[in-house]
Amino acid sequence: MSPREYKNLTTLEKISVRATSWVGSTKSLAVHTTLFVFAFFLVLFGVKFDKILLVVTTIVSLEAIYLSIFIQMSVNRQTRRLREVSKDIEEIQEDVEDIAEDVGEIEKDVDEIQKDVDEIQEDFEDITEEADTYEENEKAKDDVAMTKIEKTLSELMREIQELKKTRE
Repeated sequence: MSPREYKNLTTLEKISVRATSWVGSTKSLAVHTTLFVFAFFLVLFGVKFDKILLVVTTIVSLEAIYLSIFIQMSVNRQTRRLREVSKDIEEIQEDVEDIAEDVGEIEKDVDEIQKDVDEIQEDFEDITEEADTYEENEKAKDDVAMTKIEKTLSELMREIQELKKTRE
């Protein structure tokens, strides 16, 4: 029991907690054993055995009654605490279920995002292929244009050579 819980108990409940804790201890065993041995040694001092048994039986009966009451109080207190824990567990289970639903929704969202990423990747690859094809086409056009320019230049050079020859 936490100090805060103990602090909230009534005086009688605090007594029951201390009594049940003490009765279950080694000190309690030693005290009870000593008292019983002492009670039966009273016969040696002239006390009648019947009176000793009457007193011991009465004391033991009263102690048993009070201990059973204190133990029942402890059981009742533990039952209340168990109910509280049970409520907490139910709330935690509800939270876990909510989290599981959220995780399921997140998984769906991740799947959708993955599909979108795959589509974007495919589009990128298509654009890259188109760009490569475009570049190849442009290069081919440039090559054709260059060939024409070279051919035209060759013809011009030839004509210039012919003109030079005719002028000479």
